[in-house]
Order: sequence, then C-alpha cells, then structure tokens
Amino acid sequence: MKVLHIVETAYRATLEEQDDPVLWLVHVLRNAGADVAILLQGSAVSYAVRTQDATGLAFGNWRQTRPPSITTALAALIRDGVTIYAIGEDLADRGIHESRRTAAVLPLPRSQVPELFDRFDQVWQW
Repeated sequence: MKVLHIVETAYRATLEEQDDPVLWLVHVLRNAGADVAILLQGSAVSYAVRTQDATGLAFGNWRQTRPPSITTALAALIRDGVTIYAIGEDLADRGIHESRRTAAVLPLPRSQVPELFDRFDQVWQW
C-alpha cells in the first residue's frame, strides 16, 4: 500500500519532542518497509529551507537544549528513499526560492495535486 502524508502545520510539537511527529512517524513507517511519500503545504513548506538552525531558542529564562533539526530529519527521509513534494505556490508565497530549498524537495504546482493523489492508495493529512 502506498501512502501520501500531507504535512500542513510546521513545527508541530517540535519543542516538546525535538522532532516533527509526522516526519518521525513517516520515517518509522518507511523503516518498517512502507511505501510512503510526503507533501508539504501551507506553513510546512518552510521545512524545505536548507539552512535552518533553532540553536539558541529560548523563552524567558528557559532554553531549548535539544532544538529540532528539520533539515536533518528531511535528509534522513530522503536518504531512505522517501519522496518529498512541496506545493510550489506555497513556496513562492513564503519567498522560498530554489536557491534556498533543499534540492531533493520537489516543487509541485497545486493544480497537479489531484494527479499526485491518484498515485497513492491512501492520503493521510496531518
């Protein structure tokens, strides 16, 4: 079974868990042999930015000692064969041009999303 995971909300639970739970789940499923892919849309297209660094994140006197590394999580997924798409219009709306984007994240025009859905048995939106 092929499953497309749509991630729309960026940095969900990354302070509590130090990882995006959806990216973590997709990685676990992939390592268990599942055929999975990711579609980033909305604010989650920011995950495609190559140079993210949450080091030094603090709220008042509290410091995040283990900040999330979305770049590392995406690189691991890509290395393990997970295809990652991002809605092109959402990238453009946020000023995330090709020069700032992780090269392996594939931009996809919103008009082609229905065709992408047809390639999968299930679509899970988070």
